[in-house]
Amino acid sequence: MKKILVPCDFSGTAAQAFDLAVEIATKNKGEVMVMHAIEFAPAYETSFVAQPYVYNAALQEELEKDAQKNFEELIRSHNVDTDAVTISFYTDHGPLTETATQFIEDHSIDLVVMGTHGATGLKEFFVGSNAEKIVRFSHVPVLAIKSPVALESLRSIVLPTLPDLSHHHFVARVKELQDFLQAQLHVLYVNTPVNYRPEKDIRAELHTFAEYYHFERCTINVITSTDEPAGIISFTHDARADMIAMATHGRKGLAHFFSGSIAEDVVNHVDCPIWTCELGQA
Repeated sequence: MKKILVPCDFSGTAAQAFDLAVEIATKNKGEVMVMHAIEFAPAYETSFVAQPYVYNAALQEELEKDAQKNFEELIRSHNVDTDAVTISFYTDHGPLTETATQFIEDHSIDLVVMGTHGATGLKEFFVGSNAEKIVRFSHVPVLAIKSPVALESLRSIVLPTLPDLSHHHFVARVKELQDFLQAQLHVLYVNTPVNYRPEKDIRAELHTFAEYYHFERCTINVITSTDEPAGIISFTHDARADMIAMATHGRKGLAHFFSGSIAEDVVNHVDCPIWTCELGQA
């Protein structure tokens, strides 16, 4: 997590993501890269005859200057010690999803930290928002938050999973996250009536899973629930966990692990940060 990207629209939630990214970079002696995407700004022709849009270079320059001012104000208002952590600012042109995913590749980003906009933002998180799209296309982990969170408060991680022994890339990233945070990991399997299995069989597989990947500071948990979202939400609340870690499957998003609206339901009913990472190759 040396190179951290914060896609920033200078909203309150983006500022909260910036604060967390600075904390991570300070602890890890890393770098925070704040990127503001500017949509192409056309000038509308005023005539009775339909005219094509014309690129407005002057407006584009003005938007870039405004973004730079907003960035400088962000640094000042959040009392960032620029001697303790390297922070750089970039503007790019085009839709946020495309610019962010290209930025990740061009700058060898290790982690993306994003804010979501309250309940509506979380609802949209997996149904077409910018955050969902970046999660879907990013090949690096994405950490999304909806409210202010201090790094030192992230000490308990729920990992809803299947006991699969071929997910080396994803598990390696989870272990790196756990070690960095010095957190307790709660491996969770939700047993449902539709796909019910004997609990002793599930626990045996989860123990094999934990031993195979050499997990430490780890608990094994099986919960029976009407459905997966309810189980994940209930366990997260009961355990007072600080974060949920979930796997994605590249452009298929979370559908590989969780069908339908499971992930959406989870993030709509928990306030803790959501960390996602692509399964990757075995």
